[in-house]
Amino acid sequence: MRRSHGKACSRMKTLIVPALMVLALTTGCGRQPANAPTDGDEVRERAQEAQTARRRTGAELQDRAVNRVIRTVYLCNDSERLSVDFDNPRQMATVRNSSGQAIDLFQERAADGIWYRASGYELRGKGVQATWSADGRPTTDCRAVD
Repeated sequence: MRRSHGKACSRMKTLIVPALMVLALTTGCGRQPANAPTDGDEVRERAQEAQTARRRTGAELQDRAVNRVIRTVYLCNDSERLSVDFDNPRQMATVRNSSGQAIDLFQERAADGIWYRASGYELRGKGVQATWSADGRPTTDCRAVD
């Protein structure tokens, strides 16, 4: 039994070693990668073009804010976490509180910032600051985190 095992291993070595040598020799013979510069003016120029392509114009940002639903998360002083979907085309906001309750609010005309309200609930704010009034509870200050 040992004798046949030894011959089998010897045959495998005879086949594998030349195959590995051929593989090693042919690996370096393929197409060489293009010599792309890795520093200098060309690289800086490509990086600046890529950054410029990703920036949105003021008109694009305004269009996105006016014509889409925007989600914002607020953390309030009373430990409440509010997830708000501002549906600007419908002039509504859906507020979801920490317990999962959803309240639809309707947009009101504000002199500055945001103002949404409906039957005992109100969300007012400017920038990242907001105040939240929930039916029967004291008003709390909130801050946008998302």
